[in-house]
Amino acid sequence: MVKIFIDAGHGGKDSGAVGNGLQEKNLTLDICKRIAAGLKAYENVTVIMSRTDDSYPSLSDRTKAANNANADVLLSVHINSGAATARGFESHIYTTADAGTKAYQNVMHQEIYNEAYKAAGEPDRGKKQSNFHMVRESKMKAILTENLFVSNAADAKNLADADFRQKIAQGHINGLEKFLGLKKSAQPPPAAEKPAADGKLWKVQVGAFEDEKSARDLAADLTKQGYRPFVYKE
Repeated sequence: MVKIFIDAGHGGKDSGAVGNGLQEKNLTLDICKRIAAGLKAYENVTVIMSRTDDSYPSLSDRTKAANNANADVLLSVHINSGAATARGFESHIYTTADAGTKAYQNVMHQEIYNEAYKAAGEPDRGKKQSNFHMVRESKMKAILTENLFVSNAADAKNLADADFRQKIAQGHINGLEKFLGLKKSAQPPPAAEKPAADGKLWKVQVGAFEDEKSARDLAADLTKQGYRPFVYKE
């Protein structure tokens, strides 16, 4: 089982970078949720997130959680800010990172750039080594990505686009898949619905619940088994 710790930078009282009507904390959470959702398609992967809502765990809380979980890798997602002309993508590891972490950065950086930024004409600002808490205090291989600049109008336009944020997330997923050797789950294809002679379909109900969570939990289990359930309220 591979454990991946995903950190959405900032949150709660700490908005992070702000510019062009965007807040870093909201963008990082959205991207990280997309990464976590995409990783559900892989076998033997456990995802641990530093936050799943607009809360603010301290930096030490974040790395402590990753270390206590014995995560294999840490991924911290951020958005940059600077001069109005500054734009593009960069990644960071610790200043004295070992060869394994450097290999992690090499793979992640290239996959993210190729998936999200190359075709968009975004500059590759390079692979950097920095004294950031998230990469310094974590015991596992750790990388921090800086995904465009909210202070730049062109970058902010891309960041405001949900489809573009999905590309950013997919780039991170691609990097994790390649570096960790992740394999997609083999799920049986859903059976095609065949209408009866009168053109109508026979349906099978497998449960009825008073609370929505129980219904959706069952639907999620059925989906994993290759069925196509739907949830409705009468």
